[in-house]
Amino acid sequence: MSEHGTAGLATEAPTQAERILIVDDDPSMRTALVESVRRLGYDVQGAIDGADAVDRVSRYKPWLVVTDLKMPRLGGLDLIKEIKRRSPQTLMVLMTAYGTVETAVDAMKYGASDYILKPFSTDLLERVIANLKARGADASASSPAPIDQRSILTQDPGMVRLLSTVEGVAASQATILINGESGTGKELLARFIHNRSPRAHRPFIAVNCAALPDGLLESELFGHERGAFTGAIMKKIGKFEMAHTGTLLLDEISEMNMGLQAKLLRVIQEREVDRVGGRDPVSVNIRVIATTNRSLYHEVEQGRFREDLYYRLNVFPVTVPPLRERPADIPLLARHFVAVSAARNSLPLPTMSAEACAMLQDRRWKGNVRELQNVMERAVLLAGNEPILPSHLLVESVGQPVSPAPVSSVPQPSGNGSLWEMERELIFQTLTRVRENRTHAAKELGISIRTLRNKLREYRGVSCQDSA
Repeated sequence: MSEHGTAGLATEAPTQAERILIVDDDPSMRTALVESVRRLGYDVQGAIDGADAVDRVSRYKPWLVVTDLKMPRLGGLDLIKEIKRRSPQTLMVLMTAYGTVETAVDAMKYGASDYILKPFSTDLLERVIANLKARGADASASSPAPIDQRSILTQDPGMVRLLSTVEGVAASQATILINGESGTGKELLARFIHNRSPRAHRPFIAVNCAALPDGLLESELFGHERGAFTGAIMKKIGKFEMAHTGTLLLDEISEMNMGLQAKLLRVIQEREVDRVGGRDPVSVNIRVIATTNRSLYHEVEQGRFREDLYYRLNVFPVTVPPLRERPADIPLLARHFVAVSAARNSLPLPTMSAEACAMLQDRRWKGNVRELQNVMERAVLLAGNEPILPSHLLVESVGQPVSPAPVSSVPQPSGNGSLWEMERELIFQTLTRVRENRTHAAKELGISIRTLRNKLREYRGVSCQDSA
């Protein structure tokens, strides 16, 4: 069947809500997307470029148009504007390469309902379509869909070379070890590899080895049979079996104890899993990716990590550079996180002052991309309808805020909506959400426990004075 045809043998013509147009000048990409969307039950056509899409929209009248950005004759942005002019009710989704988040934000201003950063799996496209469907046929750019936060944005030459390298390795079955500081985006890189591999349409299962006690981690990884231990009231399938035919990410592998390391080594070697309390091994077909924020070689030297497992995992090692070594990515990521936060909180997209940009560039970002994300989310909430200024960037140095001034000089209450009051409200809301767990609150806010204690002491002191 031609990619320009319609699916199935139904006698009734498909309704507009069932029609989707895929626009991409790459024939293989276009065909793959058309077939993937068709399998979801939609009536699908493909257009070879923007000019072809304009002609098809007038005749085909699709509910949704998914378009590439760079195409001959008529590019994605111009196509969005032209279709929205002719057919305002038609929804638009832009597909664009990593590193072009500004263009994606422009597309949403022109009327796109969402954008997808390449490379992506068809599972992501399926989720985007499902989200738009759930929102109803009247979805528009005035209420945009959530911006995808799981794509890699970069314009740093070293990071671009890294992505190019791992993209080539992704097609292999090699085990990959991703090194990097906390917050650099190791899990995102693992997902990038999975999405560029032949397993892209199969499960991607992530396990944080540092988040679970040893006893629970063993059951989580390998599963257990009913009655294997007290509380095992039913059989549980482990993550290895869940990842069968797909990819298993072992996050922070250095935190795994030596006993579990031995069992993990056997699974990687034999491709068989022994459930806790089980009699017979279960065969698994998986690709293993591991991440660590420590030097595994050093851990081997210290006797904390098995040497044989290290060499099994270290088949193809890559290192994600810290954000301080990727200065070109700081403004790019900052603008992206601003767009994400504004969309999530239904706020207008704020601009960023030159002084705020300079302050971001000067910072060392010990917490890397994760810290930058927290800072920009707070900045959006504090700025409101105003441009983001240095005073909105609540960053820390040696456990104390350094912007815009020490705690003692933070503006005191001066009527509704002051910076001081907004900061206090944000902290108290976070504490309520995490059930007064200060450790979790500090981590979510991107500040130290000491800073949080100082802030609470300051707020409660003022509250007592106000009530006196």
